[in-house]
Formats: sequence, structure tokens, C-alpha cells
Amino acid sequence: MSKRKYFGTDGIRGKVGEYPITPEFVLKLGWAVGKVLGSSTRDRIVIGKDTRISGYMFESALESGIIAAGMNVQILGPMPTPGIAYLTRTFRAAAGIVISASHNSYLDNGIKFFSPEGYKLPDEVELEIEAMIDQPMTTVSAEKLGKANIVKTAAGRYIEYCKASVPTSLSLDGLKIVVDSANGAAYSIANKVFRELGGDIISIYNHPDGLNINRACGATDLAALSKVVVAEQADLGLAMDGDADRLMMVDHNGVVVDGDELLYIIAKDAQKRGVLDGGVVGTLMSNFGLAKAFEADDIPFLRANVGDRYVMELLQENGWKFGGESSGHLVCLEKNTTGDGIISALQVLAAMVTEEKTLAELKQGMTKAPQTMVNVKITEKCDPMQNEVIANAVKEVEEELADTGRVLLRASGTEPLIRVMVEGTDAEQVSKLANQLADVVRDTL
Repeated sequence: MSKRKYFGTDGIRGKVGEYPITPEFVLKLGWAVGKVLGSSTRDRIVIGKDTRISGYMFESALESGIIAAGMNVQILGPMPTPGIAYLTRTFRAAAGIVISASHNSYLDNGIKFFSPEGYKLPDEVELEIEAMIDQPMTTVSAEKLGKANIVKTAAGRYIEYCKASVPTSLSLDGLKIVVDSANGAAYSIANKVFRELGGDIISIYNHPDGLNINRACGATDLAALSKVVVAEQADLGLAMDGDADRLMMVDHNGVVVDGDELLYIIAKDAQKRGVLDGGVVGTLMSNFGLAKAFEADDIPFLRANVGDRYVMELLQENGWKFGGESSGHLVCLEKNTTGDGIISALQVLAAMVTEEKTLAELKQGMTKAPQTMVNVKITEKCDPMQNEVIANAVKEVEEELADTGRVLLRASGTEPLIRVMVEGTDAEQVSKLANQLADVVRDTL
């Protein structure tokens, strides 16, 4: 397959103002998408964004490019990524466009796409778009130009869709929940969903100013959420990232419940209700304890490469419904076509209510193996295992762990980082080996 020039594992992402995350490129990108995906039966493209300040600029650039290609645009405004996937389907759009850099800071931004069915675009379509970007940009004749309109009902439609993901009999009455929206796309939606279902909701980090998205809050930084949960004597806390496709939780003691544990809770509940229909997909980073817990419960478990698109591919290949990553990107395919922080949270809350158990009690069937991950910054993307010094260092660590653990080195798909992960039975040993290996990577690269 041809090498992709602009697209990474999750759309096109980078620093704002640095190529290709510039107004000029994004204008051309919008035009290319309109040319490649437009048709007489699907004449519209929906655009949503998170709350970072550069979203206004890129929304306008995409809109202009799409209109120049003769396609109509529907502007959704700030909207969780999974909400954009849903509205792409319900509006019968040619594509959905998300302006977001997910869990990154406001200094970054990105553009990712959904197909008419609400899934990430296939590789061959991304290659078509890249080929079109390299063509001279032309504008259709004036009478064929597209139009743009703002969808004022977007938030309300998605709120109702989320609520419909759980039985109408479900009530969150009596549950005190702290909701951290990461000053991101779910800032005005998440608390409404849980409050309308009866929860006693305390909202934090729901006042975006364009610059504070993901800043010391959200799914990537749970310290503040844990403190509020304990101080307010809440039943639990939940946090999403900037575009609300990830979910992390903390229990009533302020203890973090990560993506692996949440996936276990959701899958185990589905098995009890007889709706699991197959197995579960994790990733190379999924905790060894998750695999052992599923094995004990006779639930098939497969590991995909890191990245939600690879989890999705393996789910579709096997006809399974549930998958996810340790980072909290959880997929419930019977509910939505992509990771959805709000809908995943509702599945966990439904299990709590049905089984009359706390979050801490629900996760008890899984014991996490000690795991340490160290991120090493690099200047250029590379495969660390191609380096002989690093490969030998990994081999030495694997020999020391023997059959009691595992080692994984991988380049991040979204940031200039090498992720060094070591897992085993002894926390002190695991930490020592991970940092030892990270030092080798740092000194070598």
C-alpha cells in the first residue's frame, strides 16, 4: 500500500501554524474532501470541533474549501467526536469532519474524518484525498457553490442519543457524580446527560476559554477529580478528554479506575446480561491482568495494535462488540461506531445500578499486574526496535522477567514519543527495569 503523506493513525495532526496544520492547507483539504466524497445523493458534510481557540480558524477554512468544491456544510459547533460520528449518520452526510487534537494541549490541532456510516475513513479513501490535495484547486461555477448552515439542534440530538443507550427504566437517582469535561467538547453536554437521568451532578472543568482544554484536568490528569470526589463524598468521578471519546473514572475513595478496568466492567456486565456475543479486543498495551480476568471468565480476548482504528478493525473482523484501550478509549459497537466517553460511562453506571455495587466492587474480578510506562521524547519518529543497542537492552530485560512479565516499546502515533512499557509481578522490579530501559532509549536516540 502507498505510504500516506499527510494522514497519521488518527487523521492529520500537528502544531497550529506549522505545516500542515495551517489555514492554507486546511482550505485545500476541505476542497479535496468535497471533491473526493461528494455525490449527487450525499451533498453535505458535517463539521464539529472541540473548544481550542484555533478551531474557529480551521472551521472557516474547511467550510470555504468544501463550498468551493460544490458541497453543502452543516456546522455543529463544539461537539464530542462520537456525537459528530452519530450526526454524520443521521444526517446522511457524505462525511463528518472533527477539528480536534483530542487529549493534546491548545497548541495542537487536527482534522479527522468519519465515513457516512460513522467509521474512520478507509486507507484507500485517505490516499484519494491526499492525491487530490496535490492537484490544483479549482472552484465550481457560482450556481453550483455549496451553502452552509448552523445545526442548532446538534447538542440536543446527541444528548437524547446518549440517554437512549441505556434502558428507559434506568435512573441515576441517589448517585452523586463528579463530571470532569476537560474544558473540552463535552463541557455543556456531559453534565446534562447524567443530570437528566437523575444523577446528583457536580461539574468541574466545564468553562473552556480556548486555551485551557486538557490543562491539568480530564482523562489525562485525574488528580483534581480524585480530590473533589473525596471532598464531596461523591459515589464516583468520571473524566473525559478534550474531544470526549475517552473515559477514565475514580471510585468513591478517589482511586483511579482506568480503561482496562472499565472495559472489564462493561464486558462482564454484558456477559451477565447475555449480550456479549463473542469476545473483547484490547491492545498491546492492555494490562496482563485484564487478559487473565477474561480467561478466568471464559471471555475470548485479542490484542490489536495500539490505536482505536486497529481495535475497530479487529472487532469488525470477528463480529464482536466490545473493545478498548488502557487510556480509556472504549468502543461499544452496539451503541456507537467509535469510542464514546459519555456512552461508555452510562454502561458502567447502568452496571452499578443494576448490581447495586460500587465502582470499586465492580472491578474486583480483575487484578492489575504492576505496569510502568515511561515516555521518552524524540526528535524524529522511528521504530526503536530497529536499533541494535535498544533491541539488545530489551532482550536483557525480557530475560530478567522470564515468564512473569513482558516488555513493549512503541512509537506514539500522535506525539514525538517512544513509549517504554514493562509489566510483571513485582512493582519495584518493573519500575526499575522500565526506567533502566527508558534511559537506554534516551541515550541512544
